[in-house]
Amino acid sequence: MPRYKTSDNDYFTPSEIYRYIKLISGMPRLKVKYLPVFNYAREEVSNIIHDNHIRTYSQITPTECMYLYTSLNFNDILNSNEILLTQHQFILLSHNQKLINIDIERVYLEFQRTKVYWLNWANRSKKYIKYNEEILRSLLVLKIMLSQSTGAILAALTTSIPETIGDVRNWDYRFCWLRDASMSIDTLLKMGHTNSAKRFMVYLKGILKSKNDSFQAMYGIRGERELTEIILPHLAGYENSKPVRIGNAAYSQRQNDIFGYLMNVIYNYYKVFPGTLDEIEDIWEIVRNICRTITTHWEKPDKGIWEIRNDEKHFVVSKVMSWVAMDRATEIAIMLNKKFYAETWRDIANDIKEDVLKNGWKEDLQTFTQTYCNSELDASLLLMADYGFIDYTDLKYQKTVMAVKKALFHNGLVYRYINSDDFGKPESSFTICTFWLIQALFKIGMKEDAKNIFENLLTCGNHLNLFSEDIEFSTKRLLGNFPQAYSHLGLINTAILFSDEKIQTKFIKP
Repeated sequence: MPRYKTSDNDYFTPSEIYRYIKLISGMPRLKVKYLPVFNYAREEVSNIIHDNHIRTYSQITPTECMYLYTSLNFNDILNSNEILLTQHQFILLSHNQKLINIDIERVYLEFQRTKVYWLNWANRSKKYIKYNEEILRSLLVLKIMLSQSTGAILAALTTSIPETIGDVRNWDYRFCWLRDASMSIDTLLKMGHTNSAKRFMVYLKGILKSKNDSFQAMYGIRGERELTEIILPHLAGYENSKPVRIGNAAYSQRQNDIFGYLMNVIYNYYKVFPGTLDEIEDIWEIVRNICRTITTHWEKPDKGIWEIRNDEKHFVVSKVMSWVAMDRATEIAIMLNKKFYAETWRDIANDIKEDVLKNGWKEDLQTFTQTYCNSELDASLLLMADYGFIDYTDLKYQKTVMAVKKALFHNGLVYRYINSDDFGKPESSFTICTFWLIQALFKIGMKEDAKNIFENLLTCGNHLNLFSEDIEFSTKRLLGNFPQAYSHLGLINTAILFSDEKIQTKFIKP
Protein backbone atom coordinates (compact mmCIF):
# COMPACT_ATOMS: atom_id res chain seq x y z
CA MET A 1 0.00 0.00 0.00
CA PRO A 2 1.90 3.08 -1.22
CA ARG A 3 3.01 5.57 1.40
CA TYR A 4 5.80 8.11 1.12
CA LYS A 5 6.48 11.80 1.45
CA THR A 6 6.13 14.06 -1.57
CA SER A 7 7.21 17.20 0.33
CA ASP A 8 7.87 18.22 3.92
CA ASN A 9 4.21 18.07 4.92
CA ASP A 10 2.54 16.11 2.13
CA TYR A 11 2.23 12.34 1.74
CA PHE A 12 1.22 10.07 -1.12
CA THR A 13 -1.28 7.70 0.52
CA PRO A 14 -3.84 6.60 -2.09
CA SER A 15 -6.58 4.07 -1.32
CA GLU A 16 -5.07 1.20 -3.25
CA ILE A 17 -3.40 -2.18 -2.85
CA TYR A 18 -0.63 -3.57 -5.05
CA ARG A 19 0.40 -7.17 -5.63
CA TYR A 20 3.85 -7.53 -7.17
CA ILE A 21 4.25 -11.08 -8.48
CA LYS A 22 7.95 -11.84 -8.74
CA LEU A 23 9.14 -14.77 -10.84
CA ILE A 24 12.13 -16.36 -9.11
CA SER A 25 12.62 -19.56 -11.14
CA GLY A 26 10.82 -22.30 -13.04
CA MET A 27 7.40 -22.03 -14.70
CA PRO A 28 4.89 -21.64 -11.85
CA ARG A 29 1.14 -21.59 -12.44
CA LEU A 30 -1.36 -19.57 -10.49
CA LYS A 31 -4.98 -18.48 -10.35
CA VAL A 32 -6.33 -15.12 -9.28
CA LYS A 33 -9.57 -15.01 -7.30
CA TYR A 34 -11.23 -11.66 -7.90
CA LEU A 35 -14.63 -11.64 -6.20
CA PRO A 36 -15.22 -8.17 -4.72
CA VAL A 37 -18.54 -7.24 -3.11
CA PHE A 38 -20.00 -3.96 -1.91
CA ASN A 39 -21.83 -2.90 1.23
CA TYR A 40 -20.95 -6.03 3.22
CA ALA A 41 -22.14 -8.35 0.42
CA ARG A 42 -25.58 -6.75 0.38
CA GLU A 43 -25.14 -5.55 -3.22
CA GLU A 44 -24.39 -7.60 -6.34
CA VAL A 45 -21.61 -6.37 -8.60
CA SER A 46 -20.85 -6.33 -12.31
CA ASN A 47 -17.50 -6.14 -14.12
CA ILE A 48 -16.72 -4.22 -17.31
CA ILE A 49 -13.43 -4.58 -19.18
CA HIS A 50 -11.98 -1.27 -20.39
CA ASP A 51 -8.79 -0.64 -22.37
CA ASN A 52 -6.43 -0.72 -19.39
CA HIS A 53 -8.51 -1.85 -16.41
CA ILE A 54 -11.52 -3.73 -15.09
CA ARG A 55 -14.22 -1.57 -13.52
CA THR A 56 -16.29 -3.29 -10.85
CA TYR A 57 -19.48 -1.51 -9.82
CA SER A 58 -22.54 -2.04 -7.64
CA GLN A 59 -25.69 -3.03 -9.50
CA ILE A 60 -27.72 -0.98 -7.02
CA THR A 61 -25.47 2.09 -6.98
CA PRO A 62 -23.38 2.06 -10.20
CA THR A 63 -21.32 5.06 -9.13
CA GLU A 64 -19.98 2.90 -6.28
CA CYS A 65 -17.06 1.24 -8.04
CA MET A 66 -13.43 0.14 -7.92
CA TYR A 67 -10.74 -0.37 -10.53
CA LEU A 68 -8.41 -3.27 -11.20
CA TYR A 69 -5.22 -2.66 -13.18
CA THR A 70 -3.00 -5.60 -14.08
CA SER A 71 -0.40 -6.91 -16.50
CA LEU A 72 -2.27 -10.23 -16.53
CA ASN A 73 -5.04 -11.09 -18.99
CA PHE A 74 -8.34 -9.57 -17.83
CA ASN A 75 -10.45 -12.58 -18.84
CA ASP A 76 -8.09 -14.96 -17.05
CA ILE A 77 -8.68 -12.99 -13.87
CA LEU A 78 -12.47 -12.72 -14.20
CA ASN A 79 -12.76 -16.45 -15.03
CA SER A 80 -10.14 -17.60 -12.47
CA ASN A 81 -8.23 -19.37 -15.26
CA GLU A 82 -4.89 -21.00 -14.58
CA ILE A 83 -2.07 -18.64 -15.59
CA LEU A 84 1.47 -19.64 -16.54
CA LEU A 85 3.95 -17.19 -15.02
CA THR A 86 6.81 -16.42 -17.40
CA GLN A 87 7.81 -12.97 -16.13
CA HIS A 88 7.13 -10.51 -13.30
CA GLN A 89 3.50 -9.37 -13.15
CA PHE A 90 1.40 -6.99 -11.08
CA ILE A 91 -2.14 -6.37 -9.86
CA LEU A 92 -3.41 -3.02 -8.58
CA LEU A 93 -6.81 -2.60 -6.90
CA SER A 94 -7.69 1.10 -6.63
CA HIS A 95 -10.58 3.07 -5.22
CA ASN A 96 -9.98 5.77 -7.83
CA GLN A 97 -9.46 5.62 -11.56
CA LYS A 98 -5.76 6.12 -12.28
CA LEU A 99 -4.67 9.13 -14.34
CA ILE A 100 -1.18 7.84 -15.08
CA ASN A 101 -0.01 4.77 -16.92
CA ILE A 102 0.39 1.77 -14.61
CA ASP A 103 3.07 -0.71 -15.66
CA ILE A 104 5.53 -3.05 -13.95
CA GLU A 105 8.20 -0.34 -13.68
CA ARG A 106 5.78 2.03 -11.97
CA VAL A 107 4.66 -0.67 -9.57
CA TYR A 108 8.26 -1.50 -8.65
CA LEU A 109 9.01 2.20 -8.10
CA GLU A 110 6.01 2.56 -5.76
CA PHE A 111 7.19 -0.49 -3.83
CA GLN A 112 10.72 0.89 -3.36
CA ARG A 113 9.50 4.34 -2.36
CA THR A 114 7.19 2.80 0.22
CA LYS A 115 9.91 0.51 1.52
CA VAL A 116 12.30 3.44 2.01
CA TYR A 117 9.60 5.40 3.86
CA TRP A 118 9.07 2.56 6.36
CA LEU A 119 12.80 1.94 6.78
CA ASN A 120 13.28 5.61 7.64
CA TRP A 121 10.32 5.63 10.02
CA ALA A 122 11.56 2.51 11.79
CA ASN A 123 15.06 3.95 12.11
CA ARG A 124 13.66 7.01 13.92
CA SER A 125 12.28 4.78 16.67
CA LYS A 126 14.18 4.16 19.89
CA LYS A 127 16.16 0.94 19.71
CA TYR A 128 16.91 -1.53 22.47
CA ILE A 129 19.41 -4.28 23.12
CA LYS A 130 16.74 -6.92 23.77
CA TYR A 131 13.42 -7.56 22.02
CA ASN A 132 14.09 -4.81 19.49
CA GLU A 133 12.49 -6.74 16.62
CA GLU A 134 9.34 -7.42 18.65
CA ILE A 135 9.14 -3.77 19.74
CA LEU A 136 9.59 -2.52 16.19
CA ARG A 137 6.94 -4.85 14.80
CA SER A 138 4.46 -3.62 17.40
CA LEU A 139 5.34 0.00 16.68
CA LEU A 140 4.55 -0.58 13.02
CA VAL A 141 1.16 -1.97 14.02
CA LEU A 142 0.35 1.15 16.05
CA LYS A 143 1.50 3.30 13.14
CA ILE A 144 -0.78 1.63 10.61
CA MET A 145 -3.70 2.06 13.01
CA LEU A 146 -3.30 5.85 12.72
CA SER A 147 -5.22 7.70 10.02
CA GLN A 148 -2.96 10.05 8.10
CA SER A 149 -5.82 12.33 7.10
CA THR A 150 -7.62 12.68 10.46
CA GLY A 151 -5.21 11.60 13.23
CA ALA A 152 -7.64 8.98 14.59
CA ILE A 153 -6.20 5.73 15.95
CA LEU A 154 -8.27 2.59 15.46
CA ALA A 155 -8.58 -0.13 18.09
CA ALA A 156 -8.26 -2.86 15.43
CA LEU A 157 -8.68 -3.30 11.69
CA THR A 158 -11.46 -5.90 11.69
CA THR A 159 -14.99 -6.57 12.85
CA SER A 160 -16.72 -9.60 14.34
CA ILE A 161 -13.79 -11.97 14.77
CA PRO A 162 -15.08 -13.80 17.87
CA GLU A 163 -13.49 -13.84 21.31
CA THR A 164 -14.57 -17.50 21.48
CA ILE A 165 -15.41 -19.65 18.44
CA GLY A 166 -19.17 -20.06 18.13
CA ASP A 167 -19.89 -17.39 20.77
CA VAL A 168 -21.71 -14.08 20.37
CA ARG A 169 -18.93 -11.81 21.66
CA ASN A 170 -18.25 -10.42 18.20
CA TRP A 171 -17.64 -6.67 18.00
CA ASP A 172 -16.70 -4.04 15.46
CA TYR A 173 -13.39 -2.48 16.51
CA ARG A 174 -12.77 -0.26 13.49
CA PHE A 175 -13.29 2.90 15.51
CA CYS A 176 -11.31 5.34 17.61
CA TRP A 177 -11.77 4.64 21.32
CA LEU A 178 -10.40 7.58 23.32
CA ARG A 179 -9.02 5.07 25.83
CA ASP A 180 -7.17 2.86 23.34
CA ALA A 181 -6.01 5.81 21.25
CA SER A 182 -4.67 7.69 24.28
CA MET A 183 -2.70 4.64 25.44
CA SER A 184 -1.33 4.18 21.91
CA ILE A 185 -0.26 7.82 21.74
CA ASP A 186 1.44 7.55 25.15
CA THR A 187 3.42 4.60 23.82
CA LEU A 188 4.34 6.30 20.53
CA LEU A 189 5.51 9.37 22.46
CA LYS A 190 7.65 7.18 24.68
CA MET A 191 9.24 5.70 21.57
CA GLY A 192 10.04 9.06 20.00
CA HIS A 193 7.17 9.52 17.53
CA THR A 194 5.81 12.96 18.41
CA ASN A 195 4.10 13.67 15.07
CA SER A 196 1.53 10.97 15.77
CA ALA A 197 0.59 12.73 18.99
CA LYS A 198 0.26 16.04 17.20
CA ARG A 199 -2.12 14.55 14.64
CA PHE A 200 -4.21 12.96 17.39
CA MET A 201 -4.55 16.35 19.08
CA VAL A 202 -5.89 17.75 15.81
CA TYR A 203 -8.40 14.89 15.70
CA LEU A 204 -9.40 15.55 19.31
CA LYS A 205 -10.08 19.21 18.61
CA GLY A 206 -12.06 18.25 15.53
CA ILE A 207 -14.52 15.98 17.33
CA LEU A 208 -15.51 18.73 19.77
CA LYS A 209 -17.40 21.24 17.67
CA SER A 210 -18.34 23.51 20.57
CA LYS A 211 -17.52 24.05 24.24
CA ASN A 212 -20.76 22.32 25.18
CA ASP A 213 -20.11 19.08 23.25
CA SER A 214 -20.09 16.00 25.45
CA PHE A 215 -17.47 13.28 25.19
CA GLN A 216 -18.15 9.80 23.86
CA ALA A 217 -16.12 6.70 24.57
CA MET A 218 -15.45 6.29 20.85
CA TYR A 219 -15.78 7.97 17.47
CA GLY A 220 -15.53 7.15 13.80
CA ILE A 221 -12.28 7.53 11.90
CA ARG A 222 -13.47 10.91 10.59
CA GLY A 223 -14.92 11.95 13.93
CA GLU A 224 -18.41 10.50 13.38
CA ARG A 225 -20.43 10.51 16.59
CA GLU A 226 -23.25 8.12 15.65
CA LEU A 227 -21.99 4.55 15.29
CA THR A 228 -25.24 2.60 15.24
CA GLU A 229 -24.72 -1.14 15.73
CA ILE A 230 -26.28 -3.28 12.99
CA ILE A 231 -26.39 -7.09 12.71
CA LEU A 232 -25.81 -8.61 9.26
CA PRO A 233 -27.81 -11.89 9.35
CA HIS A 234 -26.90 -12.88 5.77
CA LEU A 235 -23.24 -13.37 6.74
CA ALA A 236 -22.17 -16.64 8.38
CA GLY A 237 -19.44 -15.09 10.51
CA TYR A 238 -15.92 -16.25 11.27
CA GLU A 239 -16.16 -20.05 11.54
CA ASN A 240 -19.94 -19.66 11.86
CA SER A 241 -19.64 -17.38 14.88
CA LYS A 242 -22.67 -15.14 14.69
CA PRO A 243 -23.76 -12.41 14.75
CA VAL A 244 -21.66 -10.31 12.40
CA ARG A 245 -21.87 -6.70 13.54
CA ILE A 246 -21.03 -3.34 12.00
CA GLY A 247 -21.09 -0.29 14.24
CA ASN A 248 -20.77 -0.48 18.00
CA ALA A 249 -23.46 0.39 20.54
CA ALA A 250 -20.80 1.19 23.15
CA TYR A 251 -20.45 4.65 21.63
CA SER A 252 -23.41 5.79 23.73
CA GLN A 253 -22.14 4.35 27.03
CA ARG A 254 -20.82 6.37 29.94
CA GLN A 255 -17.28 5.18 30.63
CA ASN A 256 -15.72 7.48 33.19
CA ASP A 257 -12.26 5.94 32.96
CA ILE A 258 -11.61 7.30 29.43
CA PHE A 259 -10.89 10.77 30.77
CA GLY A 260 -7.88 9.65 32.78
CA TYR A 261 -6.05 8.19 29.78
CA LEU A 262 -6.99 11.17 27.66
CA MET A 263 -5.90 13.77 30.19
CA ASN A 264 -2.62 11.94 30.67
CA VAL A 265 -1.94 12.38 26.94
CA ILE A 266 -2.90 16.05 27.09
CA TYR A 267 -0.58 16.52 30.06
CA ASN A 268 2.27 14.99 28.06
CA TYR A 269 1.31 17.23 25.13
CA TYR A 270 1.83 20.31 27.30
CA LYS A 271 5.17 18.95 28.51
CA VAL A 272 6.53 17.90 25.12
CA PHE A 273 5.18 20.45 22.64
CA PRO A 274 5.54 24.21 23.03
CA GLY A 275 2.61 24.85 20.67
CA THR A 276 1.27 28.17 19.42
CA LEU A 277 -0.87 30.28 21.72
CA ASP A 278 -4.09 29.40 19.91
CA GLU A 279 -3.27 25.66 20.06
CA ILE A 280 -2.57 25.86 23.79
CA GLU A 281 -5.82 27.73 24.36
CA ASP A 282 -7.80 25.22 22.27
CA ILE A 283 -6.47 22.32 24.33
CA TRP A 284 -7.08 24.24 27.56
CA GLU A 285 -10.77 24.45 26.65
CA ILE A 286 -10.79 20.66 26.24
CA VAL A 287 -9.14 20.28 29.66
CA ARG A 288 -11.84 22.43 31.26
CA ASN A 289 -14.56 20.47 29.43
CA ILE A 290 -13.18 17.17 30.75
CA CYS A 291 -12.97 18.50 34.30
CA ARG A 292 -16.57 19.75 34.18
CA THR A 293 -17.64 16.30 33.02
CA ILE A 294 -15.74 14.48 35.76
CA THR A 295 -16.97 16.84 38.45
CA THR A 296 -20.52 15.96 37.40
CA HIS A 297 -20.12 12.24 36.80
CA TRP A 298 -17.32 10.71 38.88
CA GLU A 299 -19.66 9.77 41.76
CA LYS A 300 -22.08 8.03 39.39
CA PRO A 301 -21.86 4.38 38.26
CA ASP A 302 -20.77 3.66 34.69
CA LYS A 303 -20.17 0.80 32.24
CA GLY A 304 -16.47 0.51 33.05
CA ILE A 305 -13.41 -0.25 30.96
CA TRP A 306 -14.91 -3.52 29.67
CA GLU A 307 -18.10 -1.86 28.43
CA ILE A 308 -20.64 -3.94 30.34
CA ARG A 309 -23.82 -3.65 28.28
CA ASN A 310 -26.53 -3.76 30.94
CA ASP A 311 -25.59 -2.88 34.49
CA GLU A 312 -23.86 0.31 35.55
CA LYS A 313 -21.68 -0.06 38.63
CA HIS A 314 -19.11 1.83 40.66
CA PHE A 315 -16.04 0.34 38.97
CA VAL A 316 -12.87 0.97 40.95
CA VAL A 317 -10.73 1.65 37.88
CA SER A 318 -13.28 4.16 36.57
CA LYS A 319 -12.84 6.09 39.83
CA VAL A 320 -9.05 5.71 39.73
CA MET A 321 -8.85 7.08 36.19
CA SER A 322 -11.18 9.93 37.13
CA TRP A 323 -8.60 10.77 39.79
CA VAL A 324 -5.85 10.56 37.16
CA ALA A 325 -7.74 13.05 34.99
CA MET A 326 -8.13 15.57 37.82
CA ASP A 327 -4.54 15.04 38.98
CA ARG A 328 -3.12 15.71 35.50
CA ALA A 329 -5.49 18.63 35.00
CA THR A 330 -4.16 20.13 38.24
CA GLU A 331 -0.59 19.82 36.93
CA ILE A 332 -1.62 21.45 33.65
CA ALA A 333 -3.26 24.32 35.53
CA ILE A 334 -0.05 24.81 37.52
CA MET A 335 1.96 24.91 34.27
CA LEU A 336 -0.36 27.60 32.92
CA ASN A 337 -0.40 29.59 36.18
CA LYS A 338 -4.11 28.99 36.72
CA LYS A 339 -4.07 28.86 40.53
CA PHE A 340 -7.85 28.80 41.07
CA TYR A 341 -8.31 25.81 38.77
CA ALA A 342 -5.32 24.01 40.27
CA GLU A 343 -6.67 24.33 43.81
CA THR A 344 -10.24 23.42 42.83
CA TRP A 345 -9.26 20.39 40.80
CA ARG A 346 -6.80 19.16 43.44
CA ASP A 347 -9.60 19.16 46.00
CA ILE A 348 -11.76 17.05 43.70
CA ALA A 349 -8.87 14.66 43.03
CA ASN A 350 -8.38 14.26 46.78
CA ASP A 351 -12.08 13.52 47.25
CA ILE A 352 -11.96 10.82 44.56
CA LYS A 353 -8.88 9.17 46.06
CA GLU A 354 -10.42 9.14 49.53
CA ASP A 355 -13.58 7.56 48.10
CA VAL A 356 -11.63 4.80 46.32
CA LEU A 357 -9.52 3.96 49.35
CA LYS A 358 -12.66 3.79 51.49
CA ASN A 359 -14.91 1.79 49.17
CA GLY A 360 -12.61 0.04 46.70
CA TRP A 361 -10.29 -1.63 49.22
CA LYS A 362 -11.76 -4.68 50.92
CA GLU A 363 -10.04 -5.19 54.26
CA ASP A 364 -11.39 -8.71 54.72
CA LEU A 365 -10.00 -9.77 51.32
CA GLN A 366 -6.84 -7.65 51.51
CA THR A 367 -7.26 -6.41 47.93
CA PHE A 368 -8.96 -3.82 45.80
CA THR A 369 -11.88 -5.32 43.91
CA GLN A 370 -13.63 -4.79 40.58
CA THR A 371 -16.44 -2.63 41.97
CA TYR A 372 -17.43 -1.01 45.23
CA CYS A 373 -20.20 -3.56 45.74
CA ASN A 374 -18.61 -6.88 44.76
CA SER A 375 -15.63 -9.00 45.77
CA GLU A 376 -14.50 -9.98 42.26
CA LEU A 377 -11.03 -9.39 40.86
CA ASP A 378 -10.39 -7.48 37.64
CA ALA A 379 -7.17 -7.30 35.61
CA SER A 380 -7.58 -3.55 35.11
CA LEU A 381 -6.76 -3.08 38.83
CA LEU A 382 -3.15 -3.72 37.83
CA LEU A 383 -3.07 -0.23 36.26
CA MET A 384 -3.54 1.62 39.56
CA ALA A 385 0.16 2.16 40.18
CA ASP A 386 1.12 2.84 36.55
CA TYR A 387 -0.83 6.10 36.64
CA GLY A 388 0.40 7.18 40.05
CA PHE A 389 -2.76 6.60 42.07
CA ILE A 390 -0.85 4.33 44.41
CA ASP A 391 2.83 3.47 44.73
CA TYR A 392 4.31 0.16 43.58
CA THR A 393 5.76 -0.29 47.06
CA ASP A 394 2.38 0.15 48.74
CA LEU A 395 1.31 -3.14 50.36
CA LYS A 396 -2.26 -2.61 49.21
CA TYR A 397 -1.12 -2.55 45.59
CA GLN A 398 1.24 -5.50 46.00
CA LYS A 399 -1.48 -7.58 47.65
CA THR A 400 -3.88 -6.65 44.86
CA VAL A 401 -1.38 -7.80 42.23
CA MET A 402 -1.01 -11.16 43.94
CA ALA A 403 -4.78 -11.49 44.39
CA VAL A 404 -5.33 -10.79 40.69
CA LYS A 405 -2.67 -13.33 39.76
CA LYS A 406 -4.23 -15.98 41.98
CA ALA A 407 -7.76 -15.39 40.68
CA LEU A 408 -7.23 -14.64 36.99
CA PHE A 409 -3.91 -16.19 35.89
CA HIS A 410 -4.56 -19.47 34.11
CA ASN A 411 -2.40 -21.62 31.86
CA GLY A 412 0.12 -18.82 31.31
CA LEU A 413 -2.50 -16.20 30.43
CA VAL A 414 -4.86 -13.80 32.21
CA TYR A 415 -8.65 -13.39 32.21
CA ARG A 416 -10.09 -9.86 32.24
CA TYR A 417 -12.41 -11.11 35.01
CA ILE A 418 -14.19 -14.39 35.68
CA ASN A 419 -17.55 -13.22 37.04
CA SER A 420 -20.51 -13.36 34.68
CA ASP A 421 -21.43 -10.38 32.53
CA ASP A 422 -24.20 -9.85 29.96
CA PHE A 423 -23.05 -12.90 27.97
CA GLY A 424 -21.99 -15.27 30.73
CA LYS A 425 -18.42 -15.89 31.87
CA PRO A 426 -15.50 -14.94 29.59
CA GLU A 427 -13.74 -18.00 28.15
CA SER A 428 -10.61 -16.55 26.55
CA SER A 429 -7.68 -14.48 27.71
CA PHE A 430 -7.67 -10.78 26.90
CA THR A 431 -4.14 -10.32 25.57
CA ILE A 432 -3.22 -6.96 27.11
CA CYS A 433 -4.22 -8.21 30.57
CA THR A 434 -1.33 -10.68 30.55
CA PHE A 435 1.02 -7.84 29.64
CA TRP A 436 -0.42 -5.81 32.53
CA LEU A 437 0.28 -8.65 34.96
CA ILE A 438 3.85 -9.01 33.69
CA GLN A 439 4.49 -5.29 34.16
CA ALA A 440 2.98 -5.31 37.64
CA LEU A 441 5.02 -8.34 38.75
CA PHE A 442 8.19 -6.75 37.38
CA LYS A 443 7.59 -3.47 39.19
CA ILE A 444 6.86 -5.06 42.57
CA GLY A 445 10.14 -6.96 42.32
CA MET A 446 9.07 -10.35 40.95
CA LYS A 447 11.18 -9.95 37.83
CA GLU A 448 11.97 -13.61 37.19
CA ASP A 449 8.30 -14.63 37.30
CA ALA A 450 7.46 -11.69 35.06
CA LYS A 451 10.07 -12.64 32.47
CA ASN A 452 8.98 -16.27 32.34
CA ILE A 453 5.37 -15.27 31.66
CA PHE A 454 6.55 -12.75 29.05
CA GLU A 455 8.67 -15.26 27.17
CA ASN A 456 5.74 -17.67 27.12
CA LEU A 457 3.36 -14.99 25.88
CA LEU A 458 5.66 -14.02 23.00
CA THR A 459 5.32 -17.54 21.60
CA CYS A 460 1.59 -16.95 21.14
CA GLY A 461 2.05 -14.42 18.34
CA ASN A 462 1.67 -15.54 14.75
CA HIS A 463 4.49 -16.01 12.23
CA LEU A 464 4.71 -12.21 11.81
CA ASN A 465 4.77 -11.52 15.57
CA LEU A 466 1.26 -10.08 15.37
CA PHE A 467 -1.26 -10.37 18.20
CA SER A 468 -5.03 -10.26 18.28
CA GLU A 469 -7.40 -9.15 21.02
CA ASP A 470 -7.74 -12.56 22.71
CA ILE A 471 -5.89 -15.87 23.09
CA GLU A 472 -7.48 -19.24 23.74
CA PHE A 473 -6.19 -20.72 27.01
CA SER A 474 -5.82 -24.36 25.91
CA THR A 475 -4.61 -24.09 22.30
CA LYS A 476 -3.04 -20.59 22.44
CA ARG A 477 -4.98 -19.79 19.28
CA LEU A 478 -5.33 -16.10 18.44
CA LEU A 479 -8.94 -14.94 18.65
CA GLY A 480 -10.80 -11.63 18.53
CA ASN A 481 -10.17 -8.66 16.26
CA PHE A 482 -6.79 -8.42 14.62
CA PRO A 483 -4.27 -6.90 14.88
CA GLN A 484 -5.16 -5.24 18.16
CA ALA A 485 -3.60 -1.91 19.16
CA TYR A 486 -4.11 -2.73 22.85
CA SER A 487 -2.09 -5.93 22.55
CA HIS A 488 0.80 -4.32 20.73
CA LEU A 489 1.13 -1.26 22.95
CA GLY A 490 1.12 -3.72 25.86
CA LEU A 491 3.93 -5.68 24.23
CA ILE A 492 6.05 -2.56 23.71
CA ASN A 493 5.63 -1.27 27.26
CA THR A 494 6.43 -4.71 28.64
CA ALA A 495 9.39 -5.50 26.40
CA ILE A 496 11.27 -2.31 27.29
CA LEU A 497 11.23 -3.40 30.95
CA PHE A 498 13.43 -6.37 30.03
CA SER A 499 15.68 -4.57 27.57
CA ASP A 500 18.20 -3.36 30.15
CA GLU A 501 16.89 0.15 29.47
CA LYS A 502 20.00 0.69 27.37
CA ILE A 503 19.04 2.46 24.20
CA GLN A 504 21.26 1.82 21.19
CA THR A 505 22.58 4.94 19.53
CA LYS A 506 24.32 3.26 16.61
CA PHE A 507 22.52 2.64 13.35
CA ILE A 508 21.04 -0.85 13.01
CA LYS A 509 21.26 -2.25 9.50
CA PRO A 510 17.87 -3.32 8.13
